[in-house]
Amino acid sequence: MIKEPEFQYIQSNGVTLRTVVKGEGPLVILLHGFPEFWHLWRHQIDPIVAAGYKVAVPDQRGYAGSDAPQAIEDYDILHLAGDVVGIADAQGYDDFILIGQDWGCIVAWNTALLYPDRVSAVMGLSVPYWGRPDVPDTLINPPGLDGKYWYIRNFQEPGAELGLDAYPEASLRMTYYVLSADSPPGSWMSQVGYPADASMAEIYNVPAELPQWLSQEDLDYHVAQFKKNGFRGGVNWYRNIERNWALTPQLADAKFTQPAHFIAGAEDDVLLYVPNWAELMPAHFEDLRRVKLIEGAGHWLMLEKPQAVTDEILLFLNNVS
Repeated sequence: MIKEPEFQYIQSNGVTLRTVVKGEGPLVILLHGFPEFWHLWRHQIDPIVAAGYKVAVPDQRGYAGSDAPQAIEDYDILHLAGDVVGIADAQGYDDFILIGQDWGCIVAWNTALLYPDRVSAVMGLSVPYWGRPDVPDTLINPPGLDGKYWYIRNFQEPGAELGLDAYPEASLRMTYYVLSADSPPGSWMSQVGYPADASMAEIYNVPAELPQWLSQEDLDYHVAQFKKNGFRGGVNWYRNIERNWALTPQLADAKFTQPAHFIAGAEDDVLLYVPNWAELMPAHFEDLRRVKLIEGAGHWLMLEKPQAVTDEILLFLNNVS
């Protein structure tokens, strides 16, 4: 049985966010991605607290124990960034350090750009910042993928979350395995070899045995968390990709002024979305202090290689404090 921490239910930006709050000191906010919640950071919370920080780890809107508004537009980047700032407000902090992974990384990057006076330092995991695309649907309709399966395009369709809701354990088991270093290289991107009307169940064969870094107890806990809100809220984040672009023209030439740090799993297929990301990224930062790939890890690097990730986070915090 998973021992849950004591949660705070923080009123932020019009929603209630179930949040783990521990420690004392400068505020560090940890943001999960899809399909996750606070538990993604279970190996990192206590070491950050022990290093002298106050840590706030929300279930972001749409997830687990937090509110999940129905309207798609309630999940645009302005709402998501506002939620983060609202957490800091509720804790009484004028500025804070922000760390995010996957979609949480995208929220972290954007919050740092939208609120440069509030975010004192920013660290991203798994999703590089490659700048504002020239057109709003670059991630939805990548060049060369016409007529091919692409999950982000699929998520735009009404009811796309229903298959995930119907088979939550299978959906989570598949997502964890295929995007991890336990699967053969390129497994996640193999989807583009299938026609647009394929399904993930047809594309991916997932072994019955869980990876060593994910216990059945953890998986059961995650399935139980998704029974409250389902996957609609998380999928709605994807449905706002074009809207996010339209809402943030001011970020077209914006640069990060804060100290920044980026890490990813060396075997993370998400790095293939923009293959030249390492060349593009530095131009958008005034103080990009470190870029590090964690060997032997895929997309779930804080679970696959928890100590290496914790060490990188503590290095980042030590360098910006």
